[in-house]
Amino acid sequence: MNVLVVNAGSSSLKYQLFDTTKNVVVAKGLCERIGIEGESTIGAISHKNLITEKEHKANLPMPNHTVATKYVVDALVNAEYGCVKSMSEIEAVGHRIVHGGAYFSESVLLTDDVLAKLELCRDLAPLHTPAHIQGIQGCLEVMPDVPQVLVFDTAFHQTMAPEAYMYGVPYEVYEKYAVRRYGAHGTSHRYVAGEMLKVLGKTEGTKVVTCHLGNGSSISAVKDGKVVDTSMGFTPLAGVLMGTRCGDMDPAVVPFIMNKEGLTPDEMNNYMNKKCGFLGISGVSSDCRDIEAAIADGNARAKLALDMLGYQIKKFIGAYSAAMGGLDAIVFTAGIGENTPSIRAMACEGLEYLGVEFDNEANYAVQRPIKTTCLSKDGSRVKIYLIPTNEELVIASDTEKIVSELKK
Repeated sequence: MNVLVVNAGSSSLKYQLFDTTKNVVVAKGLCERIGIEGESTIGAISHKNLITEKEHKANLPMPNHTVATKYVVDALVNAEYGCVKSMSEIEAVGHRIVHGGAYFSESVLLTDDVLAKLELCRDLAPLHTPAHIQGIQGCLEVMPDVPQVLVFDTAFHQTMAPEAYMYGVPYEVYEKYAVRRYGAHGTSHRYVAGEMLKVLGKTEGTKVVTCHLGNGSSISAVKDGKVVDTSMGFTPLAGVLMGTRCGDMDPAVVPFIMNKEGLTPDEMNNYMNKKCGFLGISGVSSDCRDIEAAIADGNARAKLALDMLGYQIKKFIGAYSAAMGGLDAIVFTAGIGENTPSIRAMACEGLEYLGVEFDNEANYAVQRPIKTTCLSKDGSRVKIYLIPTNEELVIASDTEKIVSELKK
């Protein structure tokens, strides 16, 4: 089945065309600067046919996601650099959705009712949900007869028990406003946890900590293949230190800084999301590669930023081991998790009491392209693995499964 995977951002639209029969990506691309105000709403599309290696780039009027979706369709069917003869060859569309609230615990076929519930999630992810809805509407207008499936980043975390997802606010606030822990990066955690369970050879009785580490980072405790806890919370601001996000801190810090700096609630929210983390601590950059370069030059604040992240990851691993009553495996994935051996080493250092025997030689020997790699010694009771994530494959697989059921 040919499945178009769409990831719509506020001013962008990433896409990949999957052939699920052969399990390969046929084409991929990106539309940028959608609806950006200026002299004109000119966006850019970059498209690549991965079979023929032919590429296409263009600057075109791109006032909204519907127009961007039309350019995607045109690129896919183009006689020179396209990959399908007509849109009739695309049998389904799968959408990555950041936040499904408490409404969705699994991927679903798009219906009017589903879209109405997604509208109720706007406040939970105000930067992402409007863009997702625009992307969906764009596909509906351009491909009205093609079934669409929504795959939620929060769905994998819906197996958490109330004691794990509830906050210490009045229960009435939870009931009125759905204030609770939701988590994020669930599609990535689901993929790498599933791959790790294949290595372990079983699901029942397993205790795995998955570390999705990038500009945004989250850590999950996965017991018997189901999430029992995760580091991100009501929003993707919680958890460990990130590129520009503060992670966990005393809630009283928020009004304290607001009063001292004269910030409004919106300004404080922006402050915590965009001016903290690696950027705020180091004063150098939000990018881990820049942080490592600064450390090599002797920058103490850059080293502090990296040390903080390594320490916090280790704390979550220890806490989640306690929550699950043991530990069988630790998985590292995503941009930093896959490409920064020093973070992997810091996170595992001192965990020998849990049965971790980290292979630092194997850790620093990892080379591109990144492949699934064992980072623990042969005798280690706890397995340590680097597993490249593949969220798009999960979206394509879920979409194929749901749409196939329609045809039975």
